[in-house]
Amino acid sequence: MQVRTCLNGILLQEKDHKTDTSADLSHATNTKPSEQELEDLLFASKICKHTKSNTIVLAKNKQLCASGTGRTSRVDALNQAIHKANSFNFELKGAVMASDAFFPFPDCVEIADKAGITSVIQPGGSIKDQLSIDYCNENGISMVMTGTRHFKH
Repeated sequence: MQVRTCLNGILLQEKDHKTDTSADLSHATNTKPSEQELEDLLFASKICKHTKSNTIVLAKNKQLCASGTGRTSRVDALNQAIHKANSFNFELKGAVMASDAFFPFPDCVEIADKAGITSVIQPGGSIKDQLSIDYCNENGISMVMTGTRHFKH
């Protein structure tokens, strides 16, 4: 167990021992990730797992481009990551995005698309998953789902 103190109490959370592999992935979209994107997706997922939630990780060529961490929403985390990548002049065209939680709305995949992201890994599990999947299908973005939520407080 991991223990964190908080105002007037403590938070107990089990340590996350799961590392996503290609065998865990289900392809949610018509477009499938390339071999390079698949490597980058699994790399980004590992970083995501060890980062404070809500988190978005952007990676390319097995290099961390940027991450947005500890935000109240995935949109805020994504905007933070894009801003950070741009401030270091990282080219996001062809990069991938990992999220520690599902996308109940297509807003994040749309923002990522406009930034140049071409592939997404996320746990899935929202009753509105199809909205994000539809956006990706309409715009040629590949999306895979892990079925595991790596949420770290």
